[in-house]
Amino acid sequence: MALSPWHTQFLMISTVSTVVGTRAVLRCPNTSISSLILVIWKIRPKSGSHCSLAYRADANKIDRTNCNERMTWESSPDHDPALQIQPVQLADEGNYTCEIATGDGTFCLTSALTVLVPPVVTLTHDSNGIIVCQASAGKPAAEISWAQGNGHSTENKTHHINETVTTLSSMPMINSTNVVKPLSTACSLPGLPPPE
Repeated sequence: MALSPWHTQFLMISTVSTVVGTRAVLRCPNTSISSLILVIWKIRPKSGSHCSLAYRADANKIDRTNCNERMTWESSPDHDPALQIQPVQLADEGNYTCEIATGDGTFCLTSALTVLVPPVVTLTHDSNGIIVCQASAGKPAAEISWAQGNGHSTENKTHHINETVTTLSSMPMINSTNVVKPLSTACSLPGLPPPE
């Protein structure tokens, strides 16, 4: 016995990274929506309530269950059922599944959304001749490097409950003859685009 297209399901998985405070667009499976019947976004953040956003083509009806107003269709769901989140918050991180039912079958795409957070960077020095670079609340953890100096830097990382990390690096700026050495430091986040 042959199965009808309704019993056919194709599952795909993708990874999407975005920076907190920006706009994220999550796509549905790449399939023709000319015979669209139903689109459902099932949203499962790591923390907080699950929600769903659905569009039923025959009734031209949109249903929103538990989703906040920052989560909307990028355009009209009967033309492009992509989900838009604006502005992205750290709490939005999680899994987003788009299920599309068409005359050709049911198609699913789950996107794992990762939210990146630029740290707040400060550079200070104390009365003992120690320079301190602190990259607060970044995700992923900042990598601090010193371009000059005696090579004796120390680094500590503090992991916060919201999965951000504060990196603290210190370096003596006075050498053994009490001469102040000019230093420069660089702070970067793996996977985070450079500032514009």
